[in-house]
Amino acid sequence: MRVCTSNGLQQVLPHLSAVVIESVQRSGEGVVLRARSRTSSARCPRCEERSVRIHGRYERRLRDAPLGGAPVVIVLLIRRFKCLAAGCPAVTFAEQIPGLTGPHSQYTPVLRGQLNRIAEVLAGRPGARLAGRLGMTVAKDTLLRLLRTAPLKEPGQVRVLGIDEFALLKGHTYATILVDLEARRPVDVLPGREAGPVARWLADHPEVEFVCRDRATAYAEAAKRAALQAVQVADVWHLWNNLAKAAEKTVAAHYRCLRSAHEAAAVANEPEPPPMPDGLLDVHGRPRRIVATIRERHRAVQEL
Repeated sequence: MRVCTSNGLQQVLPHLSAVVIESVQRSGEGVVLRARSRTSSARCPRCEERSVRIHGRYERRLRDAPLGGAPVVIVLLIRRFKCLAAGCPAVTFAEQIPGLTGPHSQYTPVLRGQLNRIAEVLAGRPGARLAGRLGMTVAKDTLLRLLRTAPLKEPGQVRVLGIDEFALLKGHTYATILVDLEARRPVDVLPGREAGPVARWLADHPEVEFVCRDRATAYAEAAKRAALQAVQVADVWHLWNNLAKAAEKTVAAHYRCLRSAHEAAAVANEPEPPPMPDGLLDVHGRPRRIVATIRERHRAVQEL
């Protein structure tokens, strides 16, 4: 079905205000919008001069944020202009729609922003599954690539700082991660796990009021050296982890005595077997061998 549109659609989709939407079509792949630029000229990306001389036209497909759960594809008519400036190295250039297109981009800024937010929270495979449920089919590698190319935000003022180590190559190469615990996001990664790099970072950030760390002496030394104004706090996760390891070592060291005490308690609480009929006893008054074997198997089955 093909429907003529008006300015009402551009009010609902403000990122399409720079184009004229010629038609809206619902097909098997979702909603297809056909559009073209509103302007009659374009600016050369090399010399910044405007040109009105059209060299050719072609269609460009952009994926946009879904509408009503349906995927959206924008078929954009792109004009290639001839640069009229003398000496400009760009003989021809393709127009770019402000706020909508970029060189070699397959997504609109709106869809790219949504995929970036999904990748920040869920990363690759989980993010791809959620995006597919929301009508934004994307590969896990694409999400990771968008996440790597996203601009990093400045950390700003850090009041509560978390410090911990992690392994780049376990047993060989380590690094230190610094986390803003109030904003719940990493702010920096330092090489190694020594006190020097951490102390230099703390010296450049006198606004730190609390340092949450593990029991490593290197980080304690760095905080004492460069952040005297900060209060050092033991990290809760490391406290629970150390307690669990200490309890496990204690139980392992006393395994034999614990096992013997458990067996003794089980024997003490075991009820006495009922008396056997005379037909199940031998001439000496003891249980027959086959009867004893069956009872032993039954006891083993019940214990298991």
